[in-house]
Amino acid sequence: MEKVRLDKWLWAARFFRTRAKAKEAIEGGKINIRGGKGKPAKEVQLDDQLIIRQGWDEKTVIVKGLSDQRRGASEAQRLYEETPESVARRTLEAERRKAAGLQVSSSGRPDKKKRRQIHQFREKNLR
Repeated sequence: MEKVRLDKWLWAARFFRTRAKAKEAIEGGKINIRGGKGKPAKEVQLDDQLIIRQGWDEKTVIVKGLSDQRRGASEAQRLYEETPESVARRTLEAERRKAAGLQVSSSGRPDKKKRRQIHQFREKNLR
């Protein structure tokens, strides 16, 4: 394989769950390829540099393998290599967010106490 579509490669490398989500991210400007904005049909080649923004994180990866089929996570990790600078930057930013108290809680639904606080807040501010 010499070339693969960008959206297929991102899906196969397990950065996104579906090709539609990969396409959405590319069109939203979250993916840069070779220093420029990409399109879903742009072809990825070996040793291309991609900048991928997902949530708070920005990863800089180098394409080490090509695949248009989604396989296991261990095989997907062989398709790319994250640069050491990117890893260091991500860990530093995560530590800063944690120190600032910006940790996003994914505890799900609010408990009884938090629901009461939400209701009280709404009642005060909707009058």
